Amino acid sequence: MWDGGASLPLAWELGRRFLGGRRRSRLLDSSARVALVATALGVTAQVVAMGLMSGYRGDLERKLIGGNAAIVIYPTSAVDAVASAATVRREPGVQRVDRVVYGQGIVTSSDGKEAVVALRGVEPGGGGTLAASAEAIAIRDGAPGALLGSELAHTLGVTAGDPVRLTALGIVGERPRFAFRTLRCSGVFTTGFSEFDRSWVVLDRGLVESVSGQGVLSLEVAIEDPANAPAMAERLGQRLGPEHLVTPWQELNRELFSALRIQQVGLFLLLGLIVLVATFNVASSLVVLVRERQRDLGVLAALGVAPRGLRGAVLAFGMLLGAAGTAVGVVVGVVLCELLTRFEVVRFEPEVAEIYFLRSVPFHAGLREVAAVALFTLVVTLVSCLWAARRAGRLQPAAALRYE
Repeated sequence: MWDGGASLPLAWELGRRFLGGRRRSRLLDSSARVALVATALGVTAQVVAMGLMSGYRGDLERKLIGGNAAIVIYPTSAVDAVASAATVRREPGVQRVDRVVYGQGIVTSSDGKEAVVALRGVEPGGGGTLAASAEAIAIRDGAPGALLGSELAHTLGVTAGDPVRLTALGIVGERPRFAFRTLRCSGVFTTGFSEFDRSWVVLDRGLVESVSGQGVLSLEVAIEDPANAPAMAERLGQRLGPEHLVTPWQELNRELFSALRIQQVGLFLLLGLIVLVATFNVASSLVVLVRERQRDLGVLAALGVAPRGLRGAVLAFGMLLGAAGTAVGVVVGVVLCELLTRFEVVRFEPEVAEIYFLRSVPFHAGLREVAAVALFTLVVTLVSCLWAARRAGRLQPAAALRYE
């Protein structure tokens, strides 16, 4: 008599033969086909949904870090920004430190179109997505150069070389004042991040300081591993002292990314219900298998296959069916993610892009997301198959062969 330990390879061999053997009934074929398709559809939906959420979050992270920095340092009192930047540069793992000044204003085109903008004053040749070369922000014909976001340029109807009028509100001493400058649109930048492209203007840092009355100074720090920003920010905070507010990008956007993580988990569980329903089709296929192959199972039991071996054979059939559906769903889901990203199927109009921050959403089905979907599907399939497998294990040879 075969024992339980030796029945594992036998169980998988029997399950494979039940799945692909020559003598198969139409009922079993159709039941298995429906189960495979249902599982594949459920897995595809989960992979695409996880690719959507992961791609959106990842693209948002990259553009936020590229537009600003992994760590932003705000002096809370009058300090020597040059000395502070030098201290930060000496920290291992720091790639770049940029001194940036922010202000606000209104930009008006020659035909009267205007927009409220954020002024970003940078040093020539700085790093990051929102940087500018010395030529781009140089003064020509008495007008400083300015880089405009692509959506802002479209709203104003200006192109490279066109003049625009800047009106900025600054504080001199304790009194507000308006400053006016004529700028030259030296170029247009596109980050894919709606807020930057819609309302940001990149200028020379000295110009922003002059029209804004110093403006808001920050040190933007790029590091080798942005995921390590919290630990790096803590070390920099200790080096710089309480006169500086050191904030990693995770803290700057904590509410946004916390909400995205909650949405991703909720969407995973919601679409997991589709997979759960699909596993009932796999379980029904096992019930059909036990009924259709009752005589075969009875013969095996009479030959000495232990109940554990019979349970393992039926369970192996269900797991092979579930694994095939999972594999098909993963492949289709990953291919769909690639196509949806390449052709930018999910695009937003400018009004909607203001809400979601991005003009288009990439689908990124990473290894972790795909593995989570596959593991979830296989575990749920295993649980749903246990009842039918137990039924096969209780089969009595005499009862199985009596009416054959």
